[in-house]
Amino acid sequence: MRFELGAEEIEAFTAELARLREEHRDLDSAIDALERMGAVNQIQVQRLKKRKLYLKDRISQIEDALTPDIIA
Repeated sequence: MRFELGAEEIEAFTAELARLREEHRDLDSAIDALERMGAVNQIQVQRLKKRKLYLKDRISQIEDALTPDIIA
């Protein structure tokens, strides 16, 4: 059972969603840049990829919270 979100909650989730998507894109660019450099620090790349995966999961959670349940 889900509860309806208020306008303030929707606004907060929407703002967080935009911030997380931007950070996800930035990490993607950073990973690409590191891999193009040649002498790649694999530990650093793995940490960035792990953070990127966390962001993807959080984005999905927020999108799910913002999407109303449809009863068929």
